Amino acid sequence: MAKEVIRIPVGVVLDLNSSVGAIAKSCMTMALSDFYAKHAHYRTRLDLRTRDSADDIVTAASEAWYMMKKEKVQAIIGPQRSAEAKFVMELGRKAKVPIISFSATSPSLSPSRSPFFVRTAFDDSAQVKAIAAIIEAYSWLEVVLVYEDTDYGNGLIPYLVDAIQEVGARVPYRSVIPPSSNDAEILRELGRLNSNSTRIFLVHMTASLGSKFFILANKAGMMSEGYAWIVTDGLSTFLDPVNSTTMDSMEGVLGVRPYIPMTKDLEDFQSRWKQPNKMTAGLNLFGLWAYDTVWALAMAVEKVGTTSSRSMKQNTSRVINLASLETSNMGKNLLETIPSSKFQSLSGNFQLVKGQLEPSTFEIFNVIGNKERIIGYWIDQQKGLSRQLKYDNSEAEKSDVKRRLKQPIWPGDTTDQPATKKLRIGVPMTEGFKEFLKVENKNISGFAADVFFAALAKLPFPLPHDFFCFKGTYNDLLYQIKAGKYDAVVGDTTIVANRSLYVDFTLPYSESGVSMVVLVENNERDNIWIFLKPLSLDLWLTTGAAFIFTGFVIWVLEHRVNSEFRGPPQQQLGVIFWFSFSTLVFAHREKVVNNWSRLVLIIWVFVVLILTQSYTASLASMLTVQRLQPVFTDIREIKRNGYNIGFQKNSFIKGFLMDNLRFEESKLKAYVTIEEYNHALSKGTHNGGVAAIFDEIPYLKLFIAKNCSKYTMVGPTYKTDGFGFAFPRGSPLVSYMSRAILNVTQDKSKMDSIEEKYFGNQTICDDQSAKISSDGRSLHVYSFGGLFIIAGVVSMFSLLMYMYRFVCSQWPTLSTTIHSENSFRWKMVELAKHFDKKDLTSHPFTRRTSRVHAMDTPDETAIGGLHDANDMQNNSAVENNIDSTRLYSP
Repeated sequence: MAKEVIRIPVGVVLDLNSSVGAIAKSCMTMALSDFYAKHAHYRTRLDLRTRDSADDIVTAASEAWYMMKKEKVQAIIGPQRSAEAKFVMELGRKAKVPIISFSATSPSLSPSRSPFFVRTAFDDSAQVKAIAAIIEAYSWLEVVLVYEDTDYGNGLIPYLVDAIQEVGARVPYRSVIPPSSNDAEILRELGRLNSNSTRIFLVHMTASLGSKFFILANKAGMMSEGYAWIVTDGLSTFLDPVNSTTMDSMEGVLGVRPYIPMTKDLEDFQSRWKQPNKMTAGLNLFGLWAYDTVWALAMAVEKVGTTSSRSMKQNTSRVINLASLETSNMGKNLLETIPSSKFQSLSGNFQLVKGQLEPSTFEIFNVIGNKERIIGYWIDQQKGLSRQLKYDNSEAEKSDVKRRLKQPIWPGDTTDQPATKKLRIGVPMTEGFKEFLKVENKNISGFAADVFFAALAKLPFPLPHDFFCFKGTYNDLLYQIKAGKYDAVVGDTTIVANRSLYVDFTLPYSESGVSMVVLVENNERDNIWIFLKPLSLDLWLTTGAAFIFTGFVIWVLEHRVNSEFRGPPQQQLGVIFWFSFSTLVFAHREKVVNNWSRLVLIIWVFVVLILTQSYTASLASMLTVQRLQPVFTDIREIKRNGYNIGFQKNSFIKGFLMDNLRFEESKLKAYVTIEEYNHALSKGTHNGGVAAIFDEIPYLKLFIAKNCSKYTMVGPTYKTDGFGFAFPRGSPLVSYMSRAILNVTQDKSKMDSIEEKYFGNQTICDDQSAKISSDGRSLHVYSFGGLFIIAGVVSMFSLLMYMYRFVCSQWPTLSTTIHSENSFRWKMVELAKHFDKKDLTSHPFTRRTSRVHAMDTPDETAIGGLHDANDMQNNSAVENNIDSTRLYSP
């Protein structure tokens, strides 16, 4: 006895007047036949109830509601478009009926947010990585988005923008085309696109609007050489077929679409599908997904069986009342069963992940004639692009991303890769310093131009451009980028902070800094006082004081024990000066007998040696080498005296001098050429010229190179970032050009050749810097501070130790002496008197006495009442006698 077959009603909502709807209906009919022919033993059968949405959102929702309400459908396949699915899925949520769509691919429809929505197709966002890889492969920096104003068109744009920005490109403009636009409106929008400098376009449209768009784009001349067009999978003939006229208009277009492996089952299905179908359009991917959807739903229904049902009152009313919409228990079970379905389908491996078909490989096609030629594949995010479906992991392919795709034919039937845009580059019209930039008939030359051209050669992509001359200040020129007049500025443009507020600069290609140049004069060798120049005034004074102090210390240490340091006051004062200054040429003949004196003298002689050697070397240098002295070295001196300052016209230096260095505007004079610089400095500030010229270091070096012996750079260097090329803020060209400039500047031979070409050999001026002296040319006391400190410490220590011992030896005697005024002052006077006497107990005197034992030495006690002066004379006579008789050791 045959089992009873249970028919499960399933709704289908399609636009039957569209090629996609008609193909899908045919494929679903064949899917039912094929499935139940293979599974004849199944107890369930799908009963498809097809309704026409007529390409209308309300109609689609109405038909879906009617089938849920009256025909008690357990699931709905469709609707066809994303905007329709957005409403129908809400009805499905209300009635707990699964809405299964094979063509609503907009990312705005998410199964994770709508639990009763299942997508048996790829999410459109799955293709954005493949599109971004194409943009990166051809190093396009800007891409204009063109899309239809529908849920299908708008839903993908945020994903596209993010993917494009991840590969270093940007979207400068977006063009939104309403589906209802007529030819005139589309042509106007194409005119706006053509007026934009970007020539790379990405189109995301359905076939119905896209066909009209490309026919009109061809009519507007935008399918010619120099343009590049990329289309999403919505405009692939394998998804939504277009007619031959449209294909002819799309010559050279690149596009992406899901890769469908050609299997034996697919070949058999294609041959069987063509026989009963007389449609001009061929089988597409949506038809295959519709076929697979019926299979997946039939499997799920068989698993769920008839355990779920719903009782619904018969109601033939067409009035929509959502409150009366009853729920389906089978729908919930189907929703749990469908995602678990896995089988080898016509479109590949059927497996749902998070409620939608899992993305797979994409193929890159190029429209040539009426065909789409496959030029490569996007495997996945890790492997990226490849010429062959089997990924080649060779180093050669990794090194050049462009090689991973076959050579495409671009619009205009050319193999020359279109550039992102033809840059409108502003260049300053300068009157002076032609070595840096010279403009003639829109052709530029000079140091800045050669660096720019060398950097262009290092770019991985072509960068066509036109030069436009600009008269005015550099700030005004750079502002034209923000105003949209220029795409870049090439020239000797300085990178400063306030300019970076409205443009982005590349890395600098020249040295940085602002300094000043002044006149130099040679006024030393003919100076009769040049012998004073080696030492500064403070060092002369410090050295003189050290001589006197050292002489005084030696006198104190030797006065009581050495007869050569005794005598009348005038003689002793002379000894102090004579002894200390004679050490300058090591001509002192006085012998020192005190060990403390010897210690002081050893250190002092070393100090004198260092001083004399340094003085000799410095004076010899001054007398033998020509010295050029700058007229001014301190900017404060120029400001204090109210002298005039020069600067380069139209540069930022004027603002820098006024804002940073606080110069009055009346003291600033603008000049243009090197000759004007020379004339102004030569005249001087008192004759209508200037005291100094402020400019950037590259200009000043060039100026000095042409006038080696007359000028020099002095004073501090104020930091700037050098010369750079300017682009709009956020431009991806900045990073590419910066890397290119880095490659150029690090190529020493290349940079040397460019500098030699325009600046000549500047080594002849290098020796000139050695001849330039400044106020710091003399030796200063700071350089010898350590020596003076050591000598001073040793001298003071010796002096204090000697005085301490002297006071300790005399103090007890003074304390025991009875005096009417036994005060501290009296004791100090007595100490001074004792200090002026000989120390006969000292070793020098006791030694001499023992050597002259045959002579009668006057008794000190007997003649104690004599004046101290007589003591000294008698002692001197004795010593002379000793010398004459040679009775002591030499």
